[in-house]
Amino acid sequence: MSLFATGLVIVAGVVAGCASGESAPPGRWELRWSDEFDGPAGRGPDPTKWVFDRGGEPQWGNEEWQYYTDRPENVSLDGRGHLEISARRERLPGMSPCPHGPCDVTSGRITTLGRFDQRYGRFEARMRIPSGTGLWPAFWMMGADIEAHPWPGNGEIDVMESVGDDPGTIHGSAHGPGFVDPGITDSFRLADGQRLADAFHTYAVEWTPDRIDWWIDDNRYLTVLRGSMQGGRQWIFDHPFYLLLNLAVGGGWPGPPGDDTAFPARLAVDHVRVYRFVE
Repeated sequence: MSLFATGLVIVAGVVAGCASGESAPPGRWELRWSDEFDGPAGRGPDPTKWVFDRGGEPQWGNEEWQYYTDRPENVSLDGRGHLEISARRERLPGMSPCPHGPCDVTSGRITTLGRFDQRYGRFEARMRIPSGTGLWPAFWMMGADIEAHPWPGNGEIDVMESVGDDPGTIHGSAHGPGFVDPGITDSFRLADGQRLADAFHTYAVEWTPDRIDWWIDDNRYLTVLRGSMQGGRQWIFDHPFYLLLNLAVGGGWPGPPGDDTAFPARLAVDHVRVYRFVE
């Protein structure tokens, strides 16, 4: 989820899809960090692993409507092994107006900044995403050197994004110097009219020094290769990245919520796991 993303395109010559004959090197993935979200209903995410982003426009860009809070109503365990991020149609004291709509939605955004980051590996989340016009769930990563090198100089890897009025499609992308907005991207659509919101799916990237692969379940649908960077694009993916989970509402890409968008809308996260590559 780019700080200022407004659209997505495929950049020819940089992206190799799942039909590419070049595969990741042989080896295995060893679990290094995880959150299984076990605990009683209503408890917040583990503070040793996650921190909250809070607030609304203008710090998030993208013309988004939501105001992020640290309340259990917006981010908490459900008592059944899931973390729920809930977007709610409401206005709280202190929520400032914004020029893009009523901005009368609260939601949640959590990150591992200052808690955990890693260079290279497999980064995955098993989630059931909500559907509905204007909803914008995302699992993504940002360079942990963001204070020294503000976006896009720190780099961004969007493991998955989806917009609610296209309920069968996910998008994966990368952003960095020379490929800011839109970034290098592709999408995957479920077959036979299936909806992502009807089941849990595993969204992942596998990141090595020379490539990044995007996956949904067992389907690889996007590859970015270090050796294919050209035209002023810089490979910015050689330092640790941290994780983000959020449920945005509104914005230049998904548009405003519709009259038929049901609130509260819930993003359910079964687990987040990070592996390192062992040769």
